[in-house]
Amino acid sequence: MSGQGHAAMTVRGQRGLLRQIREVMADGSSAQARLDGVVQIIANSMVAEVCSIYLRRTSEELELFATEGLNRAAVHNTRLRLSEGLVGEVARAGQPLSLTDAPSHPSFAYRPETGEDPYNSFLGVPLLRGGRTIGVLVVQNRAMRQYHEEEVEDLQIIAMVLAEMVAGDLIGGDELKDIELAPHRPERLKGAVFADGLTQGVVILHEVPVTPDHLLADDPQAEEKRMLKGIDDLRAQIDEMFEGQHGLAGPTFDVLETYRMFAHDRGWTRNLLEAVRSGLTAEAAVERVRNEQRARLNNARDTYMRERLHDLEDLGNRLLRVLAGKNTTARDIPENAILVARDLGPADLLEYDRKRLKGILLEEGSAASHAAIVARALQIPCVGRLSGLRDKVNQNDPVIVDGETGEAYLRPRADIIEATGARMDVRALRRAEFDKIKDAPAITRDGHRMTLMMNAGLEFDLDIMHEVGAEGIGLFRTEFQFMVSEDLPRLNRQTELYGRVMDMAGDKPVTFRTLDLGGDKILPYMEMDREENPALGWRAIRMGLDRPALLRMQVRALIIAARGRELRIMFPMVASVDEFRQARELVDIECQWAKRRGRALPSILRVGVMIECPSLLWHLDALLPMVDFASVGTNDLTQYLFAADRTNPRMSDRYDVLSPPMLRALSVIQKAAEDSGTPVSVCGEIAGRPLEAFVLLALGFNRLSMPPAGLGQVKRMVLSLDVETASKAIQRLMTSSYGSLRSEVLALARKLNVAL
Repeated sequence: MSGQGHAAMTVRGQRGLLRQIREVMADGSSAQARLDGVVQIIANSMVAEVCSIYLRRTSEELELFATEGLNRAAVHNTRLRLSEGLVGEVARAGQPLSLTDAPSHPSFAYRPETGEDPYNSFLGVPLLRGGRTIGVLVVQNRAMRQYHEEEVEDLQIIAMVLAEMVAGDLIGGDELKDIELAPHRPERLKGAVFADGLTQGVVILHEVPVTPDHLLADDPQAEEKRMLKGIDDLRAQIDEMFEGQHGLAGPTFDVLETYRMFAHDRGWTRNLLEAVRSGLTAEAAVERVRNEQRARLNNARDTYMRERLHDLEDLGNRLLRVLAGKNTTARDIPENAILVARDLGPADLLEYDRKRLKGILLEEGSAASHAAIVARALQIPCVGRLSGLRDKVNQNDPVIVDGETGEAYLRPRADIIEATGARMDVRALRRAEFDKIKDAPAITRDGHRMTLMMNAGLEFDLDIMHEVGAEGIGLFRTEFQFMVSEDLPRLNRQTELYGRVMDMAGDKPVTFRTLDLGGDKILPYMEMDREENPALGWRAIRMGLDRPALLRMQVRALIIAARGRELRIMFPMVASVDEFRQARELVDIECQWAKRRGRALPSILRVGVMIECPSLLWHLDALLPMVDFASVGTNDLTQYLFAADRTNPRMSDRYDVLSPPMLRALSVIQKAAEDSGTPVSVCGEIAGRPLEAFVLLALGFNRLSMPPAGLGQVKRMVLSLDVETASKAIQRLMTSSYGSLRSEVLALARKLNVAL
């Protein structure tokens, strides 16, 4: 770069420079020789009097690793803290810094050993990988001049390619063993338990960064056409969703508005196209722009701006999928895969081989999310709400998922691995103990027979049912088939699934819950209006009654699938007696339809209700005589009783189910069901936790349905329990004024020698 100014390099010139850099980095010489060659090439090509590369050490210092123009004796001797000097300023901010008079800048730090006295103009850009600064690339000139925007752009593209090549090609060299090219130190993150379990394996990233082999384009014009088409397709896709063709609501709709804003942003589009025109592939251009956005927003003080990072991440991921011509990220995974993602939908999770997937780590999410529910159904340990997780791991990093304590160990030390192995051995012994009792009847010490069933939602859950000794399916979530489909499952597909489920269950009962859609369960092919409070909005039975054709088709499929066997149907989210009456009438209509056509009716038809809306607590005397059975959905009942959104991480742990209000509500339901002779069960998540299940049995419930992972430990608890003694003690505790009775209940269980 001369003092007379410099036009940006031509596309051909920059591509030639990038190829020269790639050739030098792959020539097989030492890491130092390769870096020396790179700075010389950049200095010559950009007419810079100085070009230097600083790399980040594990000590969080930036070390001068190679230079053309400065004193070579300073290499490996000059180190700067991340907050020190102009180089430190670039690394800290993760953004370019262009100065005409560098020595006058307040962050300037003079290092006499470098011999940089005569150089005034300064341009530094960060080497970014995964949004994290791993080094700084600097060019300098004697003349006091302002670097053009195009020159900054040129150097950023070079830095991006250089960062990927350094990390990809040199990370194994001894010369760089102490360089922080990627996170590599042991680290422990504290999150929240989404699915119980303990496992160790290697990281598989749900969204994989572009590899160095796919950075440079062979035909820039073709890549530009691909990018333009990809952007157009992305915009059309988002505009279509925005117009309601794929129906999104609530917070999802707000995110979509942000997508649309960014997808149509001229600056974003210009940056992508300029990156492509410089010689990058379309995918590499997306990765480069995304890296810069992540680095910039991660340093923002404004919380809202930092949260927008996720919107930009999703937009970039969506564009990468459009460019790839596919909508999924399904791929082969190793035997001991630990899936790492910011968040997951249930369909995303089911794309992976469940036999190879050993654990899940999420940066966001909640224990009530459907990814968490599926993880529990598959008995895959899952820990979520791990802040900053995605930027702290690399592909194939060793990790430990601790679904007992809600922790993740990244690149764990040998002693942590050994201790985890010992704990896994203990869990294996416990599973062996559970296997011994899985076929034994669940009878308490004082002779009360309990029925322990499991919740399910996927066909392969039926295999697990036999493995864990469940006495049936107390809750089959039928909406999962709808959520993982690209379009609405028609009558035949539904009939086939329900028939296979009943076939696999054999003589064990299966209770099918009708569609519980809406709220946080959005289907891409259904149009839905935006709602301010979707959890309280148009969902579950409300949707079914307003769209009776949808509900009738499902009931018809269930009747046909039964083929003369017993059929149990349960309606969710019923808030009034009238809603149940209307839903029951639709079942009768479908039975008449089947009878007129000579189809076999179920040998026994039982129609039940889920009690999860507090309004029913004051109308049980009218409702229960109308139903064949009832089931308490404690997840939603707790949410509505405490007016606390269970999917909101700030609220999910705020109220304890073992509190006097909740226990009194459960007691009211149990007593009303007993008085009316109505069979009642509890099918919420708490039924699978020994301490909570202990309280449910003490309240008088004798039928529990739970995630399969809970069956062994709950049965062990049942076999150790004197339910009459426990019942009297729990009744006394319920009069307490405490907000939570968890400590008191735990002390009681220990006093009674209950196995928890």
